[in-house]
Amino acid sequence: MRALAAFMVWILVSGCSAGNFAPVVDIYGQEPKPRKVTSGTHHVREGETLYSIAWRYGWDFRALARANNIPAPYTIYPGQRISLGIKTSSPVVASKPAASSSKPASKPAVSKPASKPKPAAKPATKPAVPVGPVEWRWPASGQVVESFSNASQGRKGIAISGRRNSPVVAAAPGRVVYRGSGLTGYGNLLIIKHSERWLSAYAHNDKMMVKEGDAVKGGQQVATMGASGTFRTQLHFEIRKDGKPVDPMGYLPKR
Repeated sequence: MRALAAFMVWILVSGCSAGNFAPVVDIYGQEPKPRKVTSGTHHVREGETLYSIAWRYGWDFRALARANNIPAPYTIYPGQRISLGIKTSSPVVASKPAASSSKPASKPAVSKPASKPKPAAKPATKPAVPVGPVEWRWPASGQVVESFSNASQGRKGIAISGRRNSPVVAAAPGRVVYRGSGLTGYGNLLIIKHSERWLSAYAHNDKMMVKEGDAVKGGQQVATMGASGTFRTQLHFEIRKDGKPVDPMGYLPKR
């Protein structure tokens, strides 16, 4: 029996050394690894914004708007086609939805020209997106458990640990430009615009406490930490400059 047991151990060790073993999979590193998509067309769905589309495909929202001849405030419509395969120096007109998809235009998010003056009046009562350098702060108090990576398949932000329902705060003053769960792998996601060059994202939230269009202050609670779209409670935090992910650790203050 001892000889048989020793033989079985030898077989197992030999198999492992030959590489014949089941791979270990990191079930936590599930965030998308965005790379700029420069071909194809995106069909706009209900609830999407130009910011969320640009985030999904690795574009700077301004470049995507110019490429499709979409003027500020970057209103898009369900059924509209956004081209991803054109040069930003040669903008073309983005096609409008067909007649069969014109009904969503009657919804508040895509109001008729008669009601357009209302959004234009809002900035008078809300602070504008800050101009100048962005003063960053930590969006959560937990430990960094996964780091940013420039590798093509690396994490494009940092993961901060924490307990469910612990506060998530805005890393800098700005305006909420996306709130939703339409980006695969991010769960409940908030995107905040801090200036014409800087955006930040807060993913896997449990409860989101602000809505699109809200102006927020740095340090203001915007969500509670959760595990939506992932396998553990955490905050996935990203900073993007001109649409390109950058390492948040190079901008957040030292602890």
